[in-house]
Amino acid sequence: MTNLLPEMAEIWQQTLNWQPDEQQQQKFQQLYELIVLGNQQLNLTRITDPQDFWEKHLWDSLRGIAPQGQFIPSLSENASIIDIGTGAGFPGIPVAITVPNCTITLLDSTRKKINFINETLTQLTLSNAKTLVGRAEEIGHHPQHRKTYDIALIRAVSNAAVCAEYTLPLLKHGGLAVIYRGNWTEEETKSLQNAVNQLGGIIESLEQFTTPLTNSIRHCLYLRKVVNTPASFPRGAGVATQKPLS
Repeated sequence: MTNLLPEMAEIWQQTLNWQPDEQQQQKFQQLYELIVLGNQQLNLTRITDPQDFWEKHLWDSLRGIAPQGQFIPSLSENASIIDIGTGAGFPGIPVAITVPNCTITLLDSTRKKINFINETLTQLTLSNAKTLVGRAEEIGHHPQHRKTYDIALIRAVSNAAVCAEYTLPLLKHGGLAVIYRGNWTEEETKSLQNAVNQLGGIIESLEQFTTPLTNSIRHCLYLRKVVNTPASFPRGAGVATQKPLS
């Protein structure tokens, strides 16, 4: 018996002013099943309970692209998106399911994870998503990717200044970086401000919200690229994490 994801139509509507259609709901369910199955071979996620998966992987992924509870306007204009360090495909795959007119590049440095995602995209018949194996520090200097994307998503495992250094070089002028966080402090805002200035961006907004089922506090940071990022960024592999900009 397959575990069924909750539908949560009312919560989707109340929190994002949107709800999945039947086909999207089926794809979410299928994604969940593929992740649970893939978890047996690869350590993809600790989150396998249906309700947890819905909240922490689906809802959380989409809440990031819906500041103030509305999807980012450029998503309706065939935006090009990159998900940096996508891991098991979050937030990128739920975003690809939700906004089929956008194109999404899922970047990760672990080939095994990218192989799993490729298989998943095939199973889900998602033609608007593609994968890329590599590190953000290298991709950020590649002419094919630098200054190419409208939106860069990064679910932050590291310092926010590191996330800024990975995302801003990839954005077009006027593009938006979305940094997903758990906790956040005033102090962090100050040091991020300096880092973002050096990278050609501004902190456009910082949102704190609670998740709908467990009332966990989450944050999303929105950085707007206003001038070209200096050519020296991103710095070489590992440098940003060892010496974050401040």
